[in-house]
Amino acid sequence: MDNTLFVGIDVGGTFTDFVVWRKGQLLVHKVPTTPTDQSMAILQGLRDLGLLTDVATEAAPRLAIVHGMTVATNALLERRGARTALLTTAGFADILAIGRQNRPELYRLHQARPAPLVVASHRLEIDERLDHQGNIITPLAEADIPALVEKLRTDEIESLAIVFLFSFRNPAHEVRAAELLHAALPNLPISLSCDILPEYREYERTATTVINAYVQPLVAHYLTRLEQALTRQLPGERPAVHIMQSNGGVIALEQAAAQAARVVLSGPAGGAVGAFAVAEQAMRLSTPPLPCALTNRNVTNLITFDMGGTSTDVALCPGYIPTTAESTITDLPLRLPVIDIHTVGAGGGSIAFVDTGGALQVGPRSAGAVPGPACYGRGGELPTVTDANLVLGRLDAAGFLGGHGQVTLDEAAARRVLQQLGDSLHLSAEEAALGVVRVANATMERALRRVSVERGYDPRDFVLLPFGGAGPLHACDLAMSLGVSHILCPPHPGVLSAFGMLMADVTSETSQALLADALALSTDPTLLAATVAALSARTQHALTRETGAPLTTTAALDLRYRGQSYELTVPLSLPITPASVSGAVAAFHAAHAQRYGYAMPQEHVEAVTVRVRAVAPGARPALPIVDTPATTDVSVACVGVKPVWFAPSGPVQTTCYARSQLQCGHRLTGPALIYQYDTTIVLAPGWSAMVDGMQNLWMWCTLEGPP
Repeated sequence: MDNTLFVGIDVGGTFTDFVVWRKGQLLVHKVPTTPTDQSMAILQGLRDLGLLTDVATEAAPRLAIVHGMTVATNALLERRGARTALLTTAGFADILAIGRQNRPELYRLHQARPAPLVVASHRLEIDERLDHQGNIITPLAEADIPALVEKLRTDEIESLAIVFLFSFRNPAHEVRAAELLHAALPNLPISLSCDILPEYREYERTATTVINAYVQPLVAHYLTRLEQALTRQLPGERPAVHIMQSNGGVIALEQAAAQAARVVLSGPAGGAVGAFAVAEQAMRLSTPPLPCALTNRNVTNLITFDMGGTSTDVALCPGYIPTTAESTITDLPLRLPVIDIHTVGAGGGSIAFVDTGGALQVGPRSAGAVPGPACYGRGGELPTVTDANLVLGRLDAAGFLGGHGQVTLDEAAARRVLQQLGDSLHLSAEEAALGVVRVANATMERALRRVSVERGYDPRDFVLLPFGGAGPLHACDLAMSLGVSHILCPPHPGVLSAFGMLMADVTSETSQALLADALALSTDPTLLAATVAALSARTQHALTRETGAPLTTTAALDLRYRGQSYELTVPLSLPITPASVSGAVAAFHAAHAQRYGYAMPQEHVEAVTVRVRAVAPGARPALPIVDTPATTDVSVACVGVKPVWFAPSGPVQTTCYARSQLQCGHRLTGPALIYQYDTTIVLAPGWSAMVDGMQNLWMWCTLEGPP
């Protein structure tokens, strides 16, 4: 263990981030993402860090890598997944085309729905039928399998999803069909709904299984190629590679390759885990004291704000990291557990333009990593949020990425494209830049309100934790808009998603449809106890084989009032007893009142799905603590003064600091800029800041008096 290097790697739209942890020391690094092959940026970053060498020595460390990737996400966004077929019960081939009656734009008479991932000619049927209890009505027509095999061969199908009606009650037909097809086509990846999502709701189960089949060959190929490249170029033992899941835990590389749908949102999940871990560690500090307004507050009541190059991801953590089984990716339902994150198309690379009505718009289109913002000097000719921040003086052209020369910002190019935008609006370059920032902020503010106010939470009761390369640039503006008075900026916000991957536990999670009356289960929990026991054995077996570490198992129930269409997930205490079921029902009433403003304790409650999660502890690096504050003279960290635009009235002389020189106990007063390798922090006028013993920067608004 002492000779193990833990490496967190997060592939973003613009940069690939690295966090290396060994014996209490953290090292961070960033390289531009290589969209055509993400593994190239990973190998380059490891090479830059000195972890790739052709010479093996006895002292060579073993690498334990946790990787968050966007291969599956990009395949769905760009519709470039595997050539996929769907095999389903006769008469139900059009389930993907029918879908739900949701109207994304309520008042538009003619709406274009996204095309299904499987074209009509590849949606295949076979005679078989179960009833709603899983009893066989029509046996599987095994005689039709040879014709299906020939169809799959002729159409050069690369992946197959099998989804039969009511297979969540009885998977026998799906398993048998897969056995026969695999015998004839041993190299064809097959995804079964009874493995991916044994839950009711036919459309969601089908769509989720198809998503897995659509991205699985690409993910498996990428992970195999990455592992082979690492094995060839790393000395010593074979590296241990885990993949970040969308639910905030990590799984083994082999599991990720088989159930690729579980890693679709792995990058944003790492950020939420990292943010919560930073807040948990900060709560244990006693010196220096927190601002007095935070002394009696639970700092883990967080709103996380991750602004990267392409998008912004936000989540509300009311003392815990929330998960949901109801998410969408490119308008397709992904009914697997994911951290409850809301994403909008606003990032540092979001492109600003004037629409046909003459209004300024920002995003969702992004300049990405190539060509990137105009100031990157890679051929970009469209104004972006990053260009706007540079023109406003909020970024330092010479010190971007620590001045290491990876990316040199071209201020003249940024000013040129912002002036062109301003000309169309009759504004100066600076006024146009302020407009771009304000429009982007409005988009992100709506996202933050979506996860707080619209769910019954007052954002003023929470701490804002900004991260990502651009998050700390916009944090003060957004906090002011929401009425949030305190901001917690971690030591390395620009790579927090990569740090969060090191903080994540190794997890295995599964579920099973119940569709039972909760009162009956509380009277006789035998069925529920047997189901939980079977699911626990499955998840524990997967983790014991992988880690050998002590496991913790938890359970949850999806509950709803009779007649409702959707559920809320609440904890289910173990072991299963009548009291644990009654406790879950009481928690459901409280959760319903929190979310919707009312509860109906007199109504019957249905238990729709039971969920089981097994957890083995991850590496969990702790940020080093400085017990003794350094000198209170913050001038030692000052690197200059420059004019910065905060309002149309003109620039304000702003003190600039090097974060690497800020020490425990230092206090700052805005306006100020704090430069560091992975981001720039804007401390707006009317705000103050303090450095704690873990090098976190606490920021609070002083416009209404001291905290």
